[in-house]
Amino acid sequence: MHVKAPAKHGFDAARLRRVDGFLKERYLDSGRLPHAQILVSRDGEIVHFSSQGAAREGSSRQIDESSIFRIASMTKPITSVAFMMLVEAGKVAVDTPVEDVLPEFKDIGVYDGGGAGEPFRTKPTAGPMRMLDLLRHTSGLTYGFQNRTPVDAAYRAGKLAEDWHEGLDLDGFVRELGQIPLEFTPGEAWNYSVSTDVLGAVIERVSGMPLDRYFAERIFAPLKMNDTGFVVPAKKADRLTDCYAWAGPEKGRVMFDRGAESFWLRQPRFLSGGGGLVSTALDYHRFCLMLANGGELDGARLLGRKTLDLMTLNHLPGRSDLASMSKSLFSETQNGGIGFGLGFAVTQDVARVMIPGSVGEHYWGGMFTTSFFVDPVEKLHVVFMTQCSPSWIYPLRRELKTLIYSSLV
Repeated sequence: MHVKAPAKHGFDAARLRRVDGFLKERYLDSGRLPHAQILVSRDGEIVHFSSQGAAREGSSRQIDESSIFRIASMTKPITSVAFMMLVEAGKVAVDTPVEDVLPEFKDIGVYDGGGAGEPFRTKPTAGPMRMLDLLRHTSGLTYGFQNRTPVDAAYRAGKLAEDWHEGLDLDGFVRELGQIPLEFTPGEAWNYSVSTDVLGAVIERVSGMPLDRYFAERIFAPLKMNDTGFVVPAKKADRLTDCYAWAGPEKGRVMFDRGAESFWLRQPRFLSGGGGLVSTALDYHRFCLMLANGGELDGARLLGRKTLDLMTLNHLPGRSDLASMSKSLFSETQNGGIGFGLGFAVTQDVARVMIPGSVGEHYWGGMFTTSFFVDPVEKLHVVFMTQCSPSWIYPLRRELKTLIYSSLV
């Protein structure tokens, strides 16, 4: 890895270095986070890379460029790219009804009563669920952890997309989902959901390949993302970091998944296109470079430039923002001034966001507080890695964006 001089790429180097001190003082010394790694790239070159903190509890080994992290919902943009590759191949379309590929969703209705031990009552949807709805989270599906309605209670009862090793595979997951009502008619609202996991099932059916093999052969190999996958192989096991969870002010940060004994050291039964991947900062940097380069990297083209242009437009009905569309109790973004494209949150109104940035900036994050963003105006992208859930307890993403953009000259 070669880190270029920040000043040659439009950064005030002293200001950019403040990011490391901020992370150490605010988050590492306080014990809020176990470690932190940040990569800043401009004009296709890495201009800042830093790693701080222990990789594993009780070890003096610090995280470094080889460290492997659970990226959770940063899997979603990769799954969305995989689907759009099939669109370009003419095998499916953005407006294809989901039931055309997954007949388990045929005649699925919208919740109209019942639950909590009683049979669900449903009403017909006003229109079909389309692949567009999976890509932009307007499908009417939900997450069990939203903990808000009888529908997400049914997800929890069925442990849908929860037990990746002993539970359902993708086909079984789709079959069970087809028996649970939607929360709303597709296209009517935005709700963070298992939509991208369903999209993973679509990719399997359309491509005729298991999702892990499709990713490995069609995305990771061409981009040389050699440390990204659904499982950490035994020869790389010592590189997987510990992962923590916040257990409240009394207990603080507690172990969630110990690196040496991790769930990610064995092959999952459920291949989660919504959150199952592990990766490194350098691997995800290569994914971001592909996005920034209009779908191509080092001679490997995954997507056409105009396809990526389409993906990074705001596809919410009426070009609205999440503030007016969201029914979700949680997502990986704030709502005001933010639209949603085909797999990414997309900045629409920088003034409403109230954080420095650019119109057209696209991004997402993961439950373990990992995040990335790509700014095509400034030719800038950032990858941040750590391992502590949930991601919403600290305003870290806002703080990092403010620090990084304030370093531009």
